[in-house]
Amino acid sequence: MAIERWRPGAGPMRGPFRGLGRLEREMEDVFGRLFRDWPFPRVFGEARGVAPALDMLDKKDAVILRADLPGLDQKDIEVNVEEGVLTIRGERKGEETVKEEDYYCCERWAGSFERSLALPSGVDAEKIKATFKQGVLEVRLPKVEKAKGKKIEIRGE
Repeated sequence: MAIERWRPGAGPMRGPFRGLGRLEREMEDVFGRLFRDWPFPRVFGEARGVAPALDMLDKKDAVILRADLPGLDQKDIEVNVEEGVLTIRGERKGEETVKEEDYYCCERWAGSFERSLALPSGVDAEKIKATFKQGVLEVRLPKVEKAKGKKIEIRGE
């Protein structure tokens, strides 16, 4: 029996099918890059680069939602609550094309975006407030009194 040195990614395949694992990884990489940069990402389920990044903090009296929206003004953003779903919509206007400059790489996007999420249980939808400061949208979702919880004192015997 011959002992063969282990190589990462080599696996147990031998013979003419030895390169299929590498080919599969390369194909996944090519198609992954193609569809990741697709101009209509919702067709493939996930909206990358078109929806704002969100943070959700669970405080004692409220849930705080923060969305990064750099380069936008307050007038470009809309926050709605309907049937237990919070929706953030907005639009980033494109800049005028500069004729005398050539772009080497342009990664900034322009267009509309939308992000929706179900409200957590125990949130008072009537008292939701939103503020926008320095490119960060903060939505305060106050909890109803019974959802705040209470501390239970433990007594000894």
